[in-house]
Amino acid sequence: MIDTMNIFPIMGSWLDASNTLHLNLSNTNKELVPTIFGDIYSFSNYINEKLKNSNKQYGIGGYLEERNIYNLFNNFVQDDSTQRNIHLGIDVWSKSGTSVYSPLDGIVHSFHLNQGEGNYGPTIILAHNVEGKIFHSLYGHLSTSDIQHLKVGMKIGQGDLLCHLGESHENGGWPPHLHFQLIYDMQGWIGDYPGVGSKNDIEAYTQNCPDPISFIFKP
Repeated sequence: MIDTMNIFPIMGSWLDASNTLHLNLSNTNKELVPTIFGDIYSFSNYINEKLKNSNKQYGIGGYLEERNIYNLFNNFVQDDSTQRNIHLGIDVWSKSGTSVYSPLDGIVHSFHLNQGEGNYGPTIILAHNVEGKIFHSLYGHLSTSDIQHLKVGMKIGQGDLLCHLGESHENGGWPPHLHFQLIYDMQGWIGDYPGVGSKNDIEAYTQNCPDPISFIFKP
């Protein structure tokens, strides 16, 4: 989709094997039981201990992971029978206050404080036009102060400081991390877009939300 040589890494420098641990938060991780992910203190300790023991600054992963962690939140139930539990973006886990940068020139498409436990909290969506092709990048679980100065249509330059990882009390109740997602068609969404989908819709979502790893990590 995009020439990765022309992307500014969203964490300010490229994540790689020297500074990054790939975290498995899927249903296959038997360590991650409800007593851990159901308590913000325990969940944060779990993430922090993984990073500390591996001597890494960042944890990363999650694209198309099927996760039990959403079972605790009512907002991930589409109807009486359908659970949304397939993660559509990439998570970058690190300390609150960690800076995030714009990968390309763009404009502010929208922003919003998506309130409620398990939600995005402060969210920014940028629109990018690369050789006539428009796509969007979404940044969730941010600091509240990051959206207070924004205006729709505001120009954001490549490499500009865009936002910061929010603390748990403001980011939807999660350990500090960035939810980063690429979206072709916003489908009418403003300041929000599903970051978790159901198995029933996964084919459509994968067509509209490609793997964003090339904006973050260098193998």
